[in-house]
Amino acid sequence: AFYLIRTDAMASPAFGFAALYEYGDSVADTGLPAPFIGGHLESGGSIKEGGLGSVYADSIKISSCGRRFAFTDTDGRIVVVTIPTAPVKTENGRNLQGVNMLVLPPENEIGQPLVGDGETELVWSPGGRYLAIGHSARNQFNVISIGDLGSPENGSIELGRIVQATADRFNSFSPVWGHASKDFVVELWASALEPTNSSAGSGATALLFLSDRDVKLTGNTSPWGTRAPSPSFDGYACVHVLPLQSKEDALGQNAINEYVQAPYGGGGALEVTMEGVQELGLLLDMMQKQQAVAATDDGNASPNNDEEQKNATEPTTDGNDNSTAAAAADIIVHPFVIDATISFGKEKDESFSFARSSYRIDHIPAGEYLGIVCQLADDPSLLLLTKFPAGFGLSLFAIADWPSDGTEEVPAPAEHILQDVEVSSDGQFIVTIQNGKLKVTPRRAKDAIAFFTDTALEKNIASVAGLHLSVWPNLEFQQMYKDAWRMLRDYFYDPDMHSLDWDTMFEKYLPLVERCSKREELDDVLRQMIGELSALHSFVYGGEYPLPHHGDYDLRTINDVACLGAILQRSVEKKGYLVVDIPERDPDFHMIDGIPMYSPLSNQVLKLSGQTGLQAGDVIVAVNGENVMDMPDIHMLLRNTAGESVRLDVLRMESTSKLREMRKRLLQNDEAVEGISPEPLIVVPMTSEESGNLAYAAWEWKSRKRAKSLAAAAGFSCGYAHLQSMSGAPSIDSFVRGFYPDYDKDALIIDVRNNRGGNIDSWILDSLQRTAWMYWESRASNITTGGLGWDMQFAFRGHLVVLINEHTSSDGEAFARGVSELGLGKLVGTRTWGGGIWLSSDNHLVDGGIASAPEVGTYNDNFGWGLGVENMGVKPDIEVDNNPKLAFDGEDAQLERAISVLKEWLEREPVALPKDPGHRRDMNKKEGVDGCSA
Repeated sequence: AFYLIRTDAMASPAFGFAALYEYGDSVADTGLPAPFIGGHLESGGSIKEGGLGSVYADSIKISSCGRRFAFTDTDGRIVVVTIPTAPVKTENGRNLQGVNMLVLPPENEIGQPLVGDGETELVWSPGGRYLAIGHSARNQFNVISIGDLGSPENGSIELGRIVQATADRFNSFSPVWGHASKDFVVELWASALEPTNSSAGSGATALLFLSDRDVKLTGNTSPWGTRAPSPSFDGYACVHVLPLQSKEDALGQNAINEYVQAPYGGGGALEVTMEGVQELGLLLDMMQKQQAVAATDDGNASPNNDEEQKNATEPTTDGNDNSTAAAAADIIVHPFVIDATISFGKEKDESFSFARSSYRIDHIPAGEYLGIVCQLADDPSLLLLTKFPAGFGLSLFAIADWPSDGTEEVPAPAEHILQDVEVSSDGQFIVTIQNGKLKVTPRRAKDAIAFFTDTALEKNIASVAGLHLSVWPNLEFQQMYKDAWRMLRDYFYDPDMHSLDWDTMFEKYLPLVERCSKREELDDVLRQMIGELSALHSFVYGGEYPLPHHGDYDLRTINDVACLGAILQRSVEKKGYLVVDIPERDPDFHMIDGIPMYSPLSNQVLKLSGQTGLQAGDVIVAVNGENVMDMPDIHMLLRNTAGESVRLDVLRMESTSKLREMRKRLLQNDEAVEGISPEPLIVVPMTSEESGNLAYAAWEWKSRKRAKSLAAAAGFSCGYAHLQSMSGAPSIDSFVRGFYPDYDKDALIIDVRNNRGGNIDSWILDSLQRTAWMYWESRASNITTGGLGWDMQFAFRGHLVVLINEHTSSDGEAFARGVSELGLGKLVGTRTWGGGIWLSSDNHLVDGGIASAPEVGTYNDNFGWGLGVENMGVKPDIEVDNNPKLAFDGEDAQLERAISVLKEWLEREPVALPKDPGHRRDMNKKEGVDGCSA
């Protein structure tokens, strides 16, 4: 719902009648006025029932003139609304003067989709007539369209053309309304010649935006090399400018454009129009002299200072007010701006003449720009949001005054890493959050320069010390319940809510919410309500919970239990803790994803400090001098010791040490076991999470060794790759580590048991679909001696088995289904989890928690909705379950069956290299053959 709230100095801080315009009606039993748009209507609040549905809050954009706003919603609409100017009582008590809401059509004028979502960019022109829309084209590239909504002076919305302003062959984004450098000169000279008829405040003359159309390889540049590298394109973009008026229209708008036509006239090009510029300069000089004479006659003469006039036309790169553009008043005045009519050209122009009139600002280098924050109000310079190694921050490109086309980058201090940046709705201020401080900077050249020199963050800091929020928990629980119910209704992939009466579900669980006394109880109710949909990927987590440590780090960590990275067993007989096993991870990788992962008791770690690691059978008898048998559990002595040095006293029953060897040499005999005395050992315990990761990595290494040894015993070669998840770089790294060294084996096992999901299935499936169709051989090398092998490079030619189980979930299931549907291999194991509807997890509640809605349905011709995965799971081709007891003892029936399946498969369909073509070409001319037989 949308409300109008007074924000003047005399307004009440309470959200009630004193703080809002009175609309003549109120929400029952609340004392609050009704919203002017939206709310829970009697017919329901969904879009199909006449309500607003769920609006993407971050998409709401108010025009700088304050008379219109726009937003997108979960139904893909782009909506524009006029802001009411005054309340008017009517019979129903809800109507307001000037309220007009319009849903934009689903396509622009050339048929490209106009679908609003959480990523859609909405940017109003200064006068509120035009709306720049950054949206996805049908081919998924980002384009910008401009919608003409009529002048706000009419008090209504009159939809005109919606013109595509960029082509769909590349990404164009972050539109900002502004001016070319020459436009500042035009405005200045026009105001000097005709102060009463100045066109200042006539709106934007150009649309600035970012585009990656300069396609250029910036990462890997070749598909050759191990691991089949793919050419990559980093997110580099350039600044482009789209003139909004044709030459003729610009001349009609301002006659000065006859003399200052080109955006840049530098580099000698100014000579072409020098006669006109000189004429304009003489005219301006004559007018200034006339003004000086008139001032002298009035007794208020001010001598004409040629030096001051010269300074008024010098470029500004240092933030001083001597720029021609900086001749604006010290305080920005914002009357209602009248937007100039944009010269769109003819309708449905297939030649894109309007879009292709844009040009690049060449002197701003390509960079990893995330967006254009703004153009300064009194200067053509630009602020860009830039990606830096430490985060993101601002880059200021000071653009010299016309006729120069030069730019100077003002370097950003290393301290200027931002948490957020916005431009105020009226366009006057730049609001940033840095190091937790809220900084408000006027959008002027001198203030922008000061922003970059304020490394201590002392200037223009807004005080938020007294900002507090009072919460009534039970009412907030009811609000979050209503929001969760509403967003599930509006975000869920099926508008029909799986044929449930969703309003009835709301009423069913509402009484339980009214009885909730803490956040955990609300979670239980939300889970029950979501469960009615019978859709997986529905989670409830996050939010604000009362914590016993109150956010204090020391209190939170004081009882955290550290681990020694080993399986220990309490032994009364040995009077200590027996080391049962020390997990061994893959010894070929010293680090995995940049993290060293060894047991603190292992020799790999302790040998670096001159000590010897323990082995299974050794005994730990003391920790930091305290007997381990005096405690119920050894880990009580390891609380809050992760990352700290700890002394262990150990009995080396199986391992040996330098100290023990020295004793043997001195005593010249072998000590009896009974005579072994405790030895000190300095170790650094790990966190419980690190210990869990070590144990998992050790299981993965054990499975790989077992797969290879079983395959070798069966007479074939086999690769093994385990994927714990399908999320981001660590999962990609896991596949690369496991697949490419063994791409040439007879068989391959990809283990996605216990896979937590993600979104990289398509990349892995693409790698597995590569096919060998051509082979290379030189004089010195061939396929079997490390030569180039075959094309497609690193194509897997053998047989594939994918291991799945009941804990294979989400994208792990999608990968398994893809292997089956594409005929790439066989599935062995047990039926998977059953989550076939994808989600984005973007429907957060007011306290930061979420009751996630499955948002994106999946389907194909074979299975229809859910791909036979949703609520069913992927059924394996060969079903094998692991006995829990045997699995605990180290057996893996699923892996053993996979080897058996591959052996039988290879016997039926052996993987063989192509036959040797035989002798190379014979270029000798045969006897009796005249000419070429070809």
